[in-house]
Amino acid sequence: MNVTRLFRPAFLDAEPSHAESLAAIHAAASPGGEHWSADVIATLLDLPGVFGLLDPARAMVLVRYGADQAEILALAVLPSARRVGRARALLAAAEERAKLKGVREMFLEVGASNAAARALYGGAGYREAGRRRRYYRDGDDALVLHKLLTTAPATAA
Repeated sequence: MNVTRLFRPAFLDAEPSHAESLAAIHAAASPGGEHWSADVIATLLDLPGVFGLLDPARAMVLVRYGADQAEILALAVLPSARRVGRARALLAAAEERAKLKGVREMFLEVGASNAAARALYGGAGYREAGRRRRYYRDGDDALVLHKLLTTAPATAA
């Protein structure tokens, strides 16, 4: 049985009032890594051209868009909530929301040494478009990934 098919997400639209939860997920998902404070997240969500989706107490994504391009700023899933397709579902939901806003291209940065995230994004159709040497505090390179989105949002089956 494919476990990922069992997970049927119901994501909330993230609002500034969710900033504490979003920050807690972001921090717990990357212990020792870089993460944003609740104040930074609340400020981002107040900006035009930014949206977030939240799987309460488990996962989150923040996206910034303008014209026909968008950037995934953060995607995080708690370690205890991984391996059931939650990140894949959250990524797909963010792409669908972006398409509704007229986005045709998605970009993101991921640590070159983050094999799990690279597998997630590669499986979703993202391809390497560049590299930022020693981008992260730990000295890891950031890979810039890119995906062309289809022009029409997918319909629910």
